[in-house]
Amino acid sequence: MKSQIIDGKKVAEDLINRIKEGVDRRLAKGLRAPGLAMILVGDNPASKVYVRNKEKACERSGILSMMHRLPESTSEQELLALIDRLNGDAAVDGILVQIPLPQHIDAEAVLNSISPDKDADGFHPDNMGRLAIGAPRFRPCTPRGIMTLLEHTGAELAGIDAVIVGRSNIVGRPMALELIQVSATVTVCHSKTRDLPGKIAAADLVVAAVGRAEFVKGDWIKPGAIVIDVGINRNEEGKLVGDVEFGAASERASWITPVPGGVGPMTVASLLENTFDSAESRDPS
Repeated sequence: MKSQIIDGKKVAEDLINRIKEGVDRRLAKGLRAPGLAMILVGDNPASKVYVRNKEKACERSGILSMMHRLPESTSEQELLALIDRLNGDAAVDGILVQIPLPQHIDAEAVLNSISPDKDADGFHPDNMGRLAIGAPRFRPCTPRGIMTLLEHTGAELAGIDAVIVGRSNIVGRPMALELIQVSATVTVCHSKTRDLPGKIAAADLVVAAVGRAEFVKGDWIKPGAIVIDVGINRNEEGKLVGDVEFGAASERASWITPVPGGVGPMTVASLLENTFDSAESRDPS
């Protein structure tokens, strides 16, 4: 069996085009374009790339990007004051603070200071709690994007056995909640899990989000399983690879995401989707 590739770039582009259509409808009715405020503190090279990709996606979707680039020396109090202003700005529908922040800034305090109804990343405890009780408002972007990719496969998720490798607040935990919401049976694995290969071998769906290059071996994958690879790492040769041993896994899985070009584009597109939904909740088109 050779896997079908889940083309995250194409699915993301289709989603961005649908958002653009929604923005155009708003403008035609005399409503404002949704606004996304992005805050970058310092000169982290990877963060600069991520933010620029988000700015480009905003341009394609018609969402207004409001970029705030702050020096490394910015104090926590100054950053919190900016977020407070953005919370009160009627033109802002979503606020994103690019992580990591400089060490002298408490990232948790900063993220928690974002108004829950402008939380474009979906990380605020209020939004995580709403997801946990099955009443989501703004959903964490990577899990939301993964659910969109799974819809693209046409697979029936109710009743499947899903294994998530990784339990972070960014991916693993909210991913479990997303899958529970559609009646999957979910196992969350981590560094203390016993017989990880055996658990993965029994899974109809594997979501790998552990942050270790090719940690999940291809021969662990159940024939016909769906494999979603969240990881993006550089191997010893400097090549970008995921958390899954792609070559061997693609010989067994029914569907698999590539790295790069799988989950990553969907995370950005889902950020825009959250921002658009926020604008619609204020003044629907």
